[in-house]
Amino acid sequence: MATEGIEGFLVETRNYGATAAFWKSLGFRSVLETEHGSGHWAHPSGGPYVFIVEQQDRELTTHPVLKVADSAAFAPEREPDFAQPFTPTHWGVDQALVRDPDGRIVALEAPLPEGRHAEGHHHG
Repeated sequence: MATEGIEGFLVETRNYGATAAFWKSLGFRSVLETEHGSGHWAHPSGGPYVFIVEQQDRELTTHPVLKVADSAAFAPEREPDFAQPFTPTHWGVDQALVRDPDGRIVALEAPLPEGRHAEGHHHG
């Protein structure tokens, strides 16, 4: 089994308020805002979400988030270049980061397997 397609996009920014206002102007609505400069935005018409994260410490990135039904059964035709293996997150998913042939990051997110617990990682 591979993925179930693009579920969302992670967008890093230097200014959460300005970036949130930009996506709001494009029709996205806030679904969840955290107290630490991040938030989940969705479009009323459906489609992938945008998760905005304020980041001051390094170069900004934007990458797609693909849905995986079961991290244990994830078996694409070609073995991916893992930047991070599937790891439980504090937002309740099992997340892996893989690199495309040009080195860009693609996030894979699956439901947490039974018995695994979240860790203190940031979304993305």
